[in-house]
Amino acid sequence: MDYSKINPYSRNGKTLLFTSQDERSLKVLEEKGRFINRKIYIKEHMDDISPLILMCYDWFVDAAKERVSKPDDVEYQIWCSVSARNCMRPYEGEVAYVLEVPNEEIIYFDGLKWDYVLNLHYVPTNDDDLEKYRAEIKAKGYKNSFEFIQGRYARQYPLEEKRIKDSWVRVFDVDSWNIFGVQANIWEIKKEWIKHIVRPGESIPEEYILD
Repeated sequence: MDYSKINPYSRNGKTLLFTSQDERSLKVLEEKGRFINRKIYIKEHMDDISPLILMCYDWFVDAAKERVSKPDDVEYQIWCSVSARNCMRPYEGEVAYVLEVPNEEIIYFDGLKWDYVLNLHYVPTNDDDLEKYRAEIKAKGYKNSFEFIQGRYARQYPLEEKRIKDSWVRVFDVDSWNIFGVQANIWEIKKEWIKHIVRPGESIPEEYILD
């Protein structure tokens, strides 16, 4: 789907996106003209849960680069909000960027479906499909459907694990436009994309709030 046709933040082949990042990214942008996400940043931010997060991120990177080409030096994606109203405000040590990104650089996905991936769970096509899946798992005698990849069933049932991982690609199927459900990723922040920088205690200017 061409989301630029329904996204109020899209115009003239570009779209406004919003992302909060460590304030140290300012220096990187000033020196190199672009900022990219690295494994070390995620480990620093996520601390003890980083192995699980990185496993999910690794899957996402492999799937997303089939949709939008990834620069060779990029390790991980940069998470963005599609609306100024749903952008996390920066805390101390952070800044938020208002970006104007070419449409072809944006990877849209369903944030609610992404939660299934983070829980290493099957991503259903709809509520009926989820109920059917749960019934099938119960009929097969499994206690739950969350431990086929990590937990008591790990590496014991490869077909069930494959079924789950094959379903994850559905995160890229956005069923409806909702600023609290739809999210966007980009591979990099280019200095020329920055329209405004929001620092702690500041708000995004009204001119960038379009919904």
